[in-house]
Amino acid sequence: MRLLVVEDDPDLNRQLTTALSDAGYVVDRAFDGEEGHYLGETEPYDAVILDIGLPKMDGISVLEAWRREGRSMPVLMLTARDRWSDKVQGFDAGADDYVAKPFHLEEVLARVRALLRRSTGHANSEFACGPVRLDTRTGRVTVDGNPVRLTSHEYRLLSYLMHHAGRVVSRTELVEHLYDQDFDRDSNTIEVFVGRIRRKLGVDIIQTVRGLGYLLSTPGG
Repeated sequence: MRLLVVEDDPDLNRQLTTALSDAGYVVDRAFDGEEGHYLGETEPYDAVILDIGLPKMDGISVLEAWRREGRSMPVLMLTARDRWSDKVQGFDAGADDYVAKPFHLEEVLARVRALLRRSTGHANSEFACGPVRLDTRTGRVTVDGNPVRLTSHEYRLLSYLMHHAGRVVSRTELVEHLYDQDFDRDSNTIEVFVGRIRRKLGVDIIQTVRGLGYLLSTPGG
């Protein structure tokens, strides 16, 4: 899953980026509203963490612009303000959730997981496909209850497919949502990782749909 953090405080931006990266997400960063608006307008993020009090362009204006442009990714607002009117303004602008500063990073991680689940139509933190289970809280993958060791890239790919189980996901979509904007998008990395995941899982849940992409389905289904 690919996220965008828009926060002008360098230390907080770094802390959020590090925590999210350690949790298995790919994270792009912006430090002002104009940069954040541009990235959110041009890159396909699965969710955005957006501060209200930004230089150059405030967070509410950034969010309103995204929604006018048809950008529908979930947005978690960050605010140091304790007025209900600010929270109401954020929700009315199109925010999906908010957290007030100061906050615990674990709370942000939990809210991001919830936003990602809801945006793909899931209510539970554990995803299942046949004998394969993936727990987004712990990053643990099991097959028939036995743990499977995946690299961070392999985990992100499997997690994205499980979030979008039942529909064909193109290679282009996977590359756009699993890697930052500096990634070499002409490589065959996706195919390599899919092959590794298949071997490690030992069950046939990832189908290749020729010319279209990959489909996660229950073995025998």
